[in-house]
Amino acid sequence: MRHLARVALILLVPLALAGCWEKQAAQAPSPHRMTAEDIGHYCGMNVFEHPGPKGHIFVASLIEPVWFSSVHDTIAFTMLPDEPKDIQAIYVSDMGKAPSWDKPGADNWVEARKAVFVIGSRAKSGMGGNEAVPFSERAAAEKFVGESGGRIVGFDQVPRDYVLASVGGQRRASVDDEAGARRPND
Repeated sequence: MRHLARVALILLVPLALAGCWEKQAAQAPSPHRMTAEDIGHYCGMNVFEHPGPKGHIFVASLIEPVWFSSVHDTIAFTMLPDEPKDIQAIYVSDMGKAPSWDKPGADNWVEARKAVFVIGSRAKSGMGGNEAVPFSERAAAEKFVGESGGRIVGFDQVPRDYVLASVGGQRRASVDDEAGARRPND
């Protein structure tokens, strides 16, 4: 009887622990409302000072979310080798719900890995470079493409070269300095 109890305990403990781990892993932090105190990670400026979509990333090893003045920089953070990789959630402005390009909204976030992005459009990021314009709904992205050009891709389909490329032939100090250590096959 003791042997049977011991075997049952050995089998049940890992299952119980796995269940606890799954609950913790499944609970991503909720997006934060953008405020005047939020500073762009690469530019060091208030995110409200730039037009266009914004982003913020929750990293397990950091207490506060990391804010970005553009979605372009948000995605770059996930690609650069020297940035933390313990990402819990990536939120970007849902431009289908934004009041305007100049005022993208303070709390209309979409999880980036569930969004669709318009790349190659005439719209430029807050710092003047290429932008990956996010939408929670494909129909809104298609409407944007009709008005501003570009093509629709998913988060994992945004090309590294599109995000990490130089702007206007000049290196972007905010992102490109860190991009020097790019992964092979870029």
